[in-house]
Amino acid sequence: MASVQKRSTLKVWGDVIFAIFLREIKSQSTDKIGLTWSVISPLIMIGGMTAIRTFASGNGDTHGMPTMFFMVYGLILVQFFLMILNKSSAALQKNKPLYAFRQVQPISSILAISFFELLVKIFVVLTIVLICFVLKIDIYVHDAISVILNFFKVWLLGVSIGTVFGLAYCYIPELKKVQILLSRPLFFISGIFFSLQDIPREYWHYLDWNPLLHAVELTRYAAYPSYGHEGVSYFFLDMCVLVSVFFALACYHVSWKQAISR
Repeated sequence: MASVQKRSTLKVWGDVIFAIFLREIKSQSTDKIGLTWSVISPLIMIGGMTAIRTFASGNGDTHGMPTMFFMVYGLILVQFFLMILNKSSAALQKNKPLYAFRQVQPISSILAISFFELLVKIFVVLTIVLICFVLKIDIYVHDAISVILNFFKVWLLGVSIGTVFGLAYCYIPELKKVQILLSRPLFFISGIFFSLQDIPREYWHYLDWNPLLHAVELTRYAAYPSYGHEGVSYFFLDMCVLVSVFFALACYHVSWKQAISR
């Protein structure tokens, strides 16, 4: 007589996340360049923006660090945040038919899609490293651990805010337009093209409320200490991440059942 193998709740949850993760990979691979384009598209934008900034600055140095990497860190972090925000906020509705199965919960969908986007961004970074190696461009990172932690904090920030928006869409679908309206300026006010050092100190308070700007500036500082970190702090970034994660989990715990039933 065949025995029934029992699985723990954690094992079931992990299997569900992995299954949705594979489903996401399959959905991105429906055409010949699906996954490849997910990596190539950010690289094209990074290359183009970096070339424009380098040409405009007239030299290869920006506040003590190479202009190329000044742009690369900013673009990768902001692109990463916006992509995670968009994908995680759409995850609830995207996999809604799967919630008919008792083992599948919305949080599994959010985590699976967010991990997929994290994996894509890792491949983008590795491709940039490979290109620099082929072109014999020196890569210098003073504090690699802080750089990695900052990327992880941006990921948590994007997932948390995306989860809140995703829950809100279930009640008010029109909020998608509000998210687009709010996220577009982030590309220009998060320090991709500028540093706080380029702006007079009396105007810093108009920008330093943005945790994404803190993440970008602190990552540049972690890679090149000569860049400096005036006007930004790890404490502010960490508090924003903790509050966002707590608020997102609280909203999810209170409303996920009502949200998916609408």
